[in-house]
Amino acid sequence: MELLIIIIPAITVILVVFWIIRVIYLRSVRMRNRLQMDKIFTNITHELLTPLTVVSASVEHLREHAPAYQQDYEMMDMNIQRMVRLLQQILEASKSQSGELKLQVLNGDVMKYIQETARCIIPLMRKSGVDFKIECVPASMMGWIDTDKIDKIIYNLLSNAAKYTQKTDGRIELDVRTNPYFNQLIIRVADNGIGIPKGKMKRLFHRFYDGDYRLLQTSGTGIGLALTRDLVYLHHGTIKCESEEGKGTTFTVVIPIGKDAYSKEEIDERNIHSFQIPPGNNNASQSLPTSYLQPETDQNIDEKAPHVLIIEDNQELLVMMSHVLKSHYHVHTATTGKEGIKIIKENTIDIVVSDIMMPGMDGLEMMKILKNDPDYSYLPVILISAKTQEEDRIEAYKAGADDYLMKPFRMGELQLRIDNIISNRQRIHGEVKGNPEEQQEIPRVTHIMTEQELFIKRAKETVLAHLQDSDYDRTQFAADMGASTSTLYNKIRAATGTNISNFIRDIRIKKAIDIMNQEQDIRISDLAYRVGFRDPKYFSTCFKKVTGLQPTEYISSNTSPQT
Repeated sequence: MELLIIIIPAITVILVVFWIIRVIYLRSVRMRNRLQMDKIFTNITHELLTPLTVVSASVEHLREHAPAYQQDYEMMDMNIQRMVRLLQQILEASKSQSGELKLQVLNGDVMKYIQETARCIIPLMRKSGVDFKIECVPASMMGWIDTDKIDKIIYNLLSNAAKYTQKTDGRIELDVRTNPYFNQLIIRVADNGIGIPKGKMKRLFHRFYDGDYRLLQTSGTGIGLALTRDLVYLHHGTIKCESEEGKGTTFTVVIPIGKDAYSKEEIDERNIHSFQIPPGNNNASQSLPTSYLQPETDQNIDEKAPHVLIIEDNQELLVMMSHVLKSHYHVHTATTGKEGIKIIKENTIDIVVSDIMMPGMDGLEMMKILKNDPDYSYLPVILISAKTQEEDRIEAYKAGADDYLMKPFRMGELQLRIDNIISNRQRIHGEVKGNPEEQQEIPRVTHIMTEQELFIKRAKETVLAHLQDSDYDRTQFAADMGASTSTLYNKIRAATGTNISNFIRDIRIKKAIDIMNQEQDIRISDLAYRVGFRDPKYFSTCFKKVTGLQPTEYISSNTSPQT
């Protein structure tokens, strides 16, 4: 019994010691792994910054030797600066985790510096469509700050506010004041945006927490606010957030600006009064070049060229895609699935190219709505996505996608896929150039006709009922068919591979051939009037375009009536 009294506590102590050693070991392993990961992130980021520098230099070289492509250079410059800022954020976050982030405060006019930093973000606010107000009290104040850290704090808080503030009546305020002793700076960023749910406030400053940014058509990485908190703490300051869902959010940062708040190692005595806006700040908040926002339709585009709808929530990619494709197609653009459906119903669209991941209604949901609508079920859709897993591609095809393209992709490949789908549709529907007699009529078959076949049969009968009416156009045709012009166009295009005007024209020409086969001595002018052409010359032009022959040549080549 006495032995047990001695052994049990001894075993307990051993187990406790073993458990403590195990915990310490596991923590050291996790810390070592985290440090290794931070080192990997840092190395990768440095490696990425190097080729970006080469790309930037190459752009400058091209700008000098081929200045005609100014729009493209502006687009490349903007995205290079955006990638540089993102990579710098990753570097800063990595340094913060490993304790390598250092503070270097300078003496200068802190109020003027913050005002100039905030003014550089005005283009971002304009792009977001919100009202932006800057107020600094007093307007000028000397103090000690690390300008690089303050720049990142201001930019991250303001850009975050812009993401989550609605464009309609949106308001963002930057209010900067000193405390009564003039040794602290109180930075307040307030917005009237969507606010933050109480359940998500605890994770607000966690790394890689990016909130519900998709709901407002924004993008996020989850680094900004976590890094902001680290920078504020590094600056011996505090940060707090107050938010009410549906009413707005306010971030308040308090940092010391007195020299005595910092150690000798944190003070840079060599660069007194030398505050400068960090290089690249203007580019960081740069919006799209104005010349890109409303790309003009290529004047040389064929009137018969297909109408392509591009749906993409990333504005830069959307503009770039439309800029490249506009020389081959009539391009329509949308940033959400809901907006895309509206455009489809109001316009004549031949094919849709849509991103999958979009705010609100995503690409898959939008496509399912189209495929379940008899008026648009035949409209081909190409889905594009950053998802690279095989199951994602299979899901897209199961939902009804005609093609699936993974990001990043080459514009030439997208154009090739658009052309292939359109040409395949035309071949399926038997669009034949030459003698219309070679084109197959909808057969009088014994099987039950499909809904599409019945629709086209009725459409032909409707046109023939107004054969001699030269004023009968697509608007009247659509009204007689009980459909909108865009719906009629989409159905006819899907079924025949041609547009409404050509559909009416081909029926008139086919009827003219029937008459010519029965009345070979008919005058061309009389024939033109009988099939709805008020101008015999225009009738002859259309006839040759369809058959390859003038009406007189056709009559002379058919000496006997044909049935």
